[in-house]
Amino acid sequence: MTTWIDVINFVRTRYEVLEESEDWLRFRLEGPRDRTQQVTVHHLAELDGGSWLEISSPVGWADKVDLRRFLELAGGSAVGGAAVVDGVALLKHTVPLEDLSIQVEFERPLKAVVARADAFEHELTGTDEF
Repeated sequence: MTTWIDVINFVRTRYEVLEESEDWLRFRLEGPRDRTQQVTVHHLAELDGGSWLEISSPVGWADKVDLRRFLELAGGSAVGGAAVVDGVALLKHTVPLEDLSIQVEFERPLKAVVARADAFEHELTGTDEF
């Protein structure tokens, strides 16, 4: 059985952790062309009877992004859904924690969400703010 502590340890050994609390980690991944992308993983306990991980990566400030285009881009992606939280447009994906294969069911969607969020940020804002 995979635990939140297992996920924390996995992230700490592979990525630059920028900030963390009891229920979430924010860290940075390297991308192409000297770009970086922030990502946050939240531990969502006991939703629908089990624990879940929410992976989210920012695309830009919601008031500076063409939100319709963002929704179109997100709608064409197999991983992630569009959201706005605290004024930030995010690409988000949720996976169940129990019996999670960290390499396949966490790291693959993590990298997919981050790559797409970075590509969306580049297309929609032309910047690398996040």
